[in-house]
Amino acid sequence: MSITRLPSHVGDETCSAAVVAGGLVFLAHHAGGFDRPDAAHQTRAALTELGRTLAQVGGSLDDVVQVHLYLRHVGDQRAACDVFPEFFRGAPARMTSTTDFVDPACLVQVEAVAVARTP
Repeated sequence: MSITRLPSHVGDETCSAAVVAGGLVFLAHHAGGFDRPDAAHQTRAALTELGRTLAQVGGSLDDVVQVHLYLRHVGDQRAACDVFPEFFRGAPARMTSTTDFVDPACLVQVEAVAVARTP
């Protein structure tokens, strides 16, 4: 089995932005839009970044089967979840939880699992 790793896009050498292994793509640390303290805006930015990373391994958001949505504030759940239909035709399995992020401007972060496309 081969394993492909994409370098971190957040400056953390200890984790990969994506790892392709066993027919799956594991994606971590996708966030963005810190210029606005708005969960919907940051969710759009995070999902846009997720799509860009998937494109680097020949995939797209259509390949996503599971998402873990991390929120700083539980009250932002509806605003963040309402963005998902803009990016996904079919709803991936999703878990939502709250956490405190290292960056105080971060309200939303996404990790996901996608099916890897074969060349």
